[in-house]
Amino acid sequence: MLLTREQLQQRLFALHRASLELVKDVSLETLLERIASTACEQADARYAALGVLGDDGKLKKFISVGMTDNQIKRIAHPPVGKGLIGELMDSETPIRMPVLQEHPRSVGFPEHHPRMVSLLGVPIRTADKQLGQIYLTEKIDATEFTSDDEMIIQMLAAYAATAISNALLYEKMKERDVALTRRNVDMSLLNGIASTLTSSLELDEILNKTLGLVMNYMKVEAGEIFLLEEDKSTLRMVLHRGQAAEAFWRRNTFNVGYGYPGMVAKSRQPMVSTQLGSDSNFLRDAVVEAGFQQIACIPLLSGENLMGVMSVATRGTDPFDERNIQMLTAVGAWAGLSIENARLHSNARRLAVLEERDRIGMDLHDGIIQSIYGVGLALEGAKLTMNEDTEAAKERIHHAIDGLNQAIRDIRSYILDLRPRQLGSEGLLNGIKRLVAEYRANTFSEVHFTGPDSDLKDLPQTQSLTLFHICQESLANAAKHAKAKNVQVAIWTTDDRALMEIRDDGKGFDLDNMHTSIGHGLANMQTRAHAVGGDIDISSVSGEGTTILVWVPRAIKT
Repeated sequence: MLLTREQLQQRLFALHRASLELVKDVSLETLLERIASTACEQADARYAALGVLGDDGKLKKFISVGMTDNQIKRIAHPPVGKGLIGELMDSETPIRMPVLQEHPRSVGFPEHHPRMVSLLGVPIRTADKQLGQIYLTEKIDATEFTSDDEMIIQMLAAYAATAISNALLYEKMKERDVALTRRNVDMSLLNGIASTLTSSLELDEILNKTLGLVMNYMKVEAGEIFLLEEDKSTLRMVLHRGQAAEAFWRRNTFNVGYGYPGMVAKSRQPMVSTQLGSDSNFLRDAVVEAGFQQIACIPLLSGENLMGVMSVATRGTDPFDERNIQMLTAVGAWAGLSIENARLHSNARRLAVLEERDRIGMDLHDGIIQSIYGVGLALEGAKLTMNEDTEAAKERIHHAIDGLNQAIRDIRSYILDLRPRQLGSEGLLNGIKRLVAEYRANTFSEVHFTGPDSDLKDLPQTQSLTLFHICQESLANAAKHAKAKNVQVAIWTTDDRALMEIRDDGKGFDLDNMHTSIGHGLANMQTRAHAVGGDIDISSVSGEGTTILVWVPRAIKT
């Protein structure tokens, strides 16, 4: 039965009000339910359903109205897009039938599905594609849906198209926002790791910060790190952080290939376990009792070299996803490289200490200790001749005193060479004067200094430090190696250079063998001068002393 003009106006007005509410809703799930419910009300249908298509054109969501939850649960499976549903998915026009079973594409209903006879199906379309369909069945108090019902539902479908488009757009925006947030979290982790790995060469600090950042990123409750021992076959736990248990495993060491950490070390691939009890041979009971559900282990690699294994465990039931494992793998590579760098740095420092100890021991043994030993022999001889030849004994004692004084000067000179000096805020000329005064006091030698009236405050700090350190090294060499009686230090300037000369009357040396004679000191002077754009000239003759002339630019070269 067709509607009267007044009834049609009332239904259109009700449809308009309902549609205004629809376009305000941006939650796709609730929006679909409201569209289906509105369609039921507007067409006096007992049942309504709404299907939404995915980007691939297949049925993505299917919302039904009119059936109870128990009825829905008893149905074997939801619609998959066959039969009349599939027909409407391929159609641009409505389908209205008094008996839907008479349609050639009707395939019937699954078991326990309610009886449905009359059908009104309307596609929901935008200008260029179909978004979904509205299905209405079982017209109340009538055998079929009318043309007025079809018109009303078509109008509702037009409103629904706008509302669904908005909701889909909103969902995509939320997905992009979630993806962007996750990327920001990923970048925050990578930045934190990069900052840690580039700012420190201390192994403990690297391990603690890396594990802390990873645990915070993964939102897990516990983590630990095993490092590969020098034998390349044993993993040893060096760090555990977290709650409930002091460690995941009963053992603190694993052979490569043995146990969960060992298997990861051997395969060099990440491994995830969602059943921690399966490794009951090694897993601590306290870990399972504390509610931990899963563990992820990743290798710490530096190129092809295995450095160790990092593990994280959680009480959460959400599995570690592919993104988590990819991020952990990237962190494992960065951390592995940093661990190797820290170890190389530690080894280099240890070797430097050993070399310095050897050098100090050799210098002391060959110089000062031998001198003191000679003094001891002289005093022993004086003791033996004291009663027989007093004058000879006195002479030996005088020699011993001279030897002790020389040993004292050698010790002072040695301390002068070892103690690091800084220029501070005193200025170059005052710093050089301080070095000269210390040299004079420690060596009892004559040293003279001449320099300009000004303090060269316009000379850049790097250049001033270079001249200061070269003067320090030169004076130490004059005392320690040259045994000079007189030293002259002079500083002067030209328009573009600052120059310094240190001249002594010591033993001198053969320039061809200067590295073996003096050591690395002269090479260090050359390195310092060249580093600031200057140069150095060293001249020496055996038995006639040494002259060192160095210059640096008065301005920093860019």
